Amino acid sequence: METNGQANGLKSKKKEKEDAKDNLWSAILEEVQNQGNTKLPSNKNVLVLGDNETGKTTLIAKLQGVEDPKKGSALEYAYIDVRDEYRDDQTRLSVWVLDGDPGHTNLLKFALSEETFPHTLVILTVAMTTPWGILDQLQSWASVLGDHIDKLDLTPEQRLQSKKQQVQKWQRYTEPGDELEPTASSPMKRSSRNLSDDLENGDDDDCPLPEAVLTTNLGLDIVVVATKTDYMSTLEKEHDYRDENFDFMQQWIRRFCLQYGAALFYTSAKEDKNCDLLYKYLTHRIYGLPFRTPALIVEKDAVLIPAGWDSMKKISILYENMQSCKPDDYYRDVIVQPVVRKSGANREAEVQAEDEQAFLQRQLAALQAGAPAPRADSPLRATQRATSQLDGTKISMGPGTPGNEGVLANFFNSLLYKKTGSPAGRPDASPAAAAARSDAAAELDRLTRTAKTRPAGPPPPIDLNSSSEC
Repeated sequence: METNGQANGLKSKKKEKEDAKDNLWSAILEEVQNQGNTKLPSNKNVLVLGDNETGKTTLIAKLQGVEDPKKGSALEYAYIDVRDEYRDDQTRLSVWVLDGDPGHTNLLKFALSEETFPHTLVILTVAMTTPWGILDQLQSWASVLGDHIDKLDLTPEQRLQSKKQQVQKWQRYTEPGDELEPTASSPMKRSSRNLSDDLENGDDDDCPLPEAVLTTNLGLDIVVVATKTDYMSTLEKEHDYRDENFDFMQQWIRRFCLQYGAALFYTSAKEDKNCDLLYKYLTHRIYGLPFRTPALIVEKDAVLIPAGWDSMKKISILYENMQSCKPDDYYRDVIVQPVVRKSGANREAEVQAEDEQAFLQRQLAALQAGAPAPRADSPLRATQRATSQLDGTKISMGPGTPGNEGVLANFFNSLLYKKTGSPAGRPDASPAAAAARSDAAAELDRLTRTAKTRPAGPPPPIDLNSSSEC
């Protein structure tokens, strides 16, 4: 009996070991299956807001890897290919780019609706080419976004849940290196994906937010992107910007980001600064993919501040470099818009040309009314004009050309009385000149007799080359 009991005990222990082994394999298979079922969602969106000429289209093209961006109008749609190297999965991230014209804000309803609200990240763009307008533009677009969200048909529970989620994301930010190396199955990894799970499970942090953080909570992930930072060197050369000017700008932008719980990126598509890091940060924030880059604040044109890292204490470090201004000075009093000088201020007034048809009509009326007699030329100028026009040609005296005899008479008179270029201004007394005047007088006398005795009808042509002296 005792032997049978021992045998039964061994059998039961063996069975328990087998069951435990089976359970272990079942747990491993279940874990692998769960990881395999975790696919990247395809319903995520990015909404890009900002004034015109702030580089919105170029920025998205850079994130897409497109070299030749084509700007659309009103509300543009694009997508970014996203790949998860850990799970060997990929998806498309939808991108909506709203035109900077305030008249197009009514199109926001197509990009941000009640259905897409929980799955949307917003990018606010400003450009370093117009630094004096940065703060006004950020506040203006944040106001447009806030007004649109207020009009959405969201329940109070949805609004509260989305705001709570932003608070927890800020509080749970950890510096890269302060946590275990993130992997696909690491329980220490903080991400937006497992953050949503924590919210559903009621996991909440009761710690209060730091000073000035999320005082305006819109319930959305926001990233502020300052584009065209390569222009900062031009501001230094042409507008005498100094480090304290850039620090003054940065501290105001960072204070705005604290207010809305936003991240901050300084980018330059021209010099390819921070564009790749922005792409990785977006995929981290939206899909929970790894992002191992810490905050970067050393280079003034390549600032990178993840949401949750900054604080008023860290911002106050910039105050030490401000000598000619104070941190709370009005933004536009320090960052002043330069006066545009008109290049044509000293230029003579532009003469407006008369309409061609009006000019011709006026000339026609003058001709029909009888134009005034032309200004008489000097004998020398009349001779030169007649010689250049009539040299080597025949003048045909025909009907319908009255007064031609008078023209010729004036011509020969000028030959008779012209003064050639002697220094004293006296007539040339050379034999050749005397012969020329004699021939001209004879021709003039002949023309006068012809005009008196000629019957009505066309006169015979006169060859001016007949007198070689002329």
